[in-house]
Amino acid sequence: MSDRTEISTLGEFGLIRHLTDKIELKNNSTLNGVGDDAAVLDYKDKQVLVTTDLLLEGVHFDLMYVPLKHLGYKSAVVNFSDIYAMNGKPKQITVSLGISKRFSVEDLDELYSGIKLACDIYGVDLVGGDTSASLTGLTISITCIGEGEKGKVVYRSGAKETDLICVSGDLGAAYMGLQLLEREKSVFKGQKDFTPDFTGKEYLLERQLKPEARKDIIEMLAQANVVPTAMMDISDGLSSELLHISTASNVGCQIYEDRIPIDYQTAVMAEQFNMSLITAALNGGEDYELLFTVPLTEHDKVSEMKGVKVIGHITKPELGNYLVGRDGGEIELKAQGWNSLH
Repeated sequence: MSDRTEISTLGEFGLIRHLTDKIELKNNSTLNGVGDDAAVLDYKDKQVLVTTDLLLEGVHFDLMYVPLKHLGYKSAVVNFSDIYAMNGKPKQITVSLGISKRFSVEDLDELYSGIKLACDIYGVDLVGGDTSASLTGLTISITCIGEGEKGKVVYRSGAKETDLICVSGDLGAAYMGLQLLEREKSVFKGQKDFTPDFTGKEYLLERQLKPEARKDIIEMLAQANVVPTAMMDISDGLSSELLHISTASNVGCQIYEDRIPIDYQTAVMAEQFNMSLITAALNGGEDYELLFTVPLTEHDKVSEMKGVKVIGHITKPELGNYLVGRDGGEIELKAQGWNSLH
């Protein structure tokens, strides 16, 4: 058994010092980070973007199968994804934790090692936060601050009729990874010496446990000089996000089932679970891919982008929001994405 350091031996300020003392600042906009009453940021002529996420144990994650390092990494990355979805660049985060007695200092080191890894990979500074005792397990709240160039920040509300609808990566894999973990957990409950078998399904697990934000797509768009008319990240499912764009932009949309990118492992898993593959891709969520619209004139540019697929187009609002099936039939899109309030 490894040594366990009780959090009470360090106290709140000692714990914050312990978790953050080796952080080096990377961004010019960060004038002062952890260690004062407030962080000091300087953005001169940029627009500042702010997003925040609250993650609750038992609602958003299950520590029975989510390693703390992965959880830290994912918690940071999903916030970076929101900044990229505005066509911005994440620069700073603050991390607040609610911790119950069952967590040791070593547990929090693991969580923070994931957060720090994400910050190092994406070039983001950890500049502050808070810790508090919690009676209900682990709570993580992360706020991310980013920068956008004036005139290039992208909202949900800019999609226009005839715009192309594009999506990065592939969809449904994170949802299938979650189904797989939940299945193995239920099997594990009835057995002492249980070893889950994830051979050949590594991609699905990675998509669920260690998602990446699509910084590369934002960089590609900038290089090609393409500014999307509307953009979102796919956290609650493609269908749900498309409806957000349609509502905010006052348009309709039409997407095509045979154009929706789906990984082979996702298809195999859907068959094993006897689930509809297209439903998983439309409503699964947690893919953190980018959904964006561009003017028709940018067709050639986006078609050449690695990892981007054109899946449909924007229509008049009165035409509604539809998926055209492989058989040519139309299915109305509904927001059946994940909702913790249900």
